[in-house]
Amino acid sequence: MRPAPDLETILLTAWKTNSRVTEYLIDHIPTVLWSATVPGISTRTVRAIGAHLHNARCSWIKTLGKEYGIVAPPRVDHRAVTRRQLVTALKRSSRGIAALLHLGCSRGGRIPPSKAYVWRNLPLDVGHVLTYFVAHEAHHRGQIVLVARQLKCRLPAATTAGLWQFSTREREDTGSR
Repeated sequence: MRPAPDLETILLTAWKTNSRVTEYLIDHIPTVLWSATVPGISTRTVRAIGAHLHNARCSWIKTLGKEYGIVAPPRVDHRAVTRRQLVTALKRSSRGIAALLHLGCSRGGRIPPSKAYVWRNLPLDVGHVLTYFVAHEAHHRGQIVLVARQLKCRLPAATTAGLWQFSTREREDTGSR
């Protein structure tokens, strides 16, 4: 019988699995859909939604982590990033979010507030922070799936089903980080 993992390990594993689900979706978006415009929003593309996921992570890493030595990776250009570049960038920003969660776990379960954190609408306990990041990404993954349907470019069933294969994504994660 293996010893039970500690809470930090559980939270970090959950984050990494969520991040891998996001990478999986980006990696499986058909080329024709990548630069497609979101119906009703002529300035927004599927590519821009994907880029937003990484760039939002970077903003949070910078806001909450800079004072504590956590360096945000570079943002990506939402107009030009390729799927491959974005997946690479998402892996970097995932490590930054994991570092924030680790910081919070090492400080009694709370990410210490930074001077840059002026919004103050997100409680900084690691449970709320993890929930916020997971919900944000799930929302935008759902947007991408919906946009594909609206544009009559439905994602393959294996891709949409793969978004729910958390055990598979977790196993992939352990080998890719």
